[in-house]
Amino acid sequence: MALAQTNTSTEFDEVIAVCRSLFLKKTKDYGTAWRILRPSSITDQIFIKAQRIRTLEEKKVSKVGEGVVSEYIGIVNYCVIAMMQLELTESDPNEMPYAEVEKRFEDKVTETKDLMFAKNHDYGEAWRDMRVSSLTDLILMKIFRVKQIEDNEGQTLASEGVKANYQDMLNYSVFALIKLGVK
Repeated sequence: MALAQTNTSTEFDEVIAVCRSLFLKKTKDYGTAWRILRPSSITDQIFIKAQRIRTLEEKKVSKVGEGVVSEYIGIVNYCVIAMMQLELTESDPNEMPYAEVEKRFEDKVTETKDLMFAKNHDYGEAWRDMRVSSLTDLILMKIFRVKQIEDNEGQTLASEGVKANYQDMLNYSVFALIKLGVK
């Protein structure tokens, strides 16, 4: 098991490096324009990406050229944005310094990776035997859970909050990207 976890850690880091690189390049290009998005809008952006992945998986054809890899990368990055937005308030500036965004990105990814290893311990890396399409479906299910929590104004009776769902979606996306050979 130690070898599998070591490989998972390396593979996770390789995928995150790809996602981080794109995220930080877009931060240089656009700044933190995403700060204007409400949590529900971020959830809808993740939904659009996951729904597109499912459509491409079912139809097996893309008419706009980009495939599922770019969409999973987008889900990872939007999940990080969502987790950052959950901590920020309206009184925080919309434009954040690049170094702060980079640090916050790292903090969210580290927290999420730690959660992944805790769950991997309990589930024995079951994701390795799953189909990518099942990971897509799990992401869609988590999105619908988040939408319901948002509609309930954050109130839950027996469920995790939205942050845990964003973390799960991020991890499922990383698993899918690992399975798709992204490095």
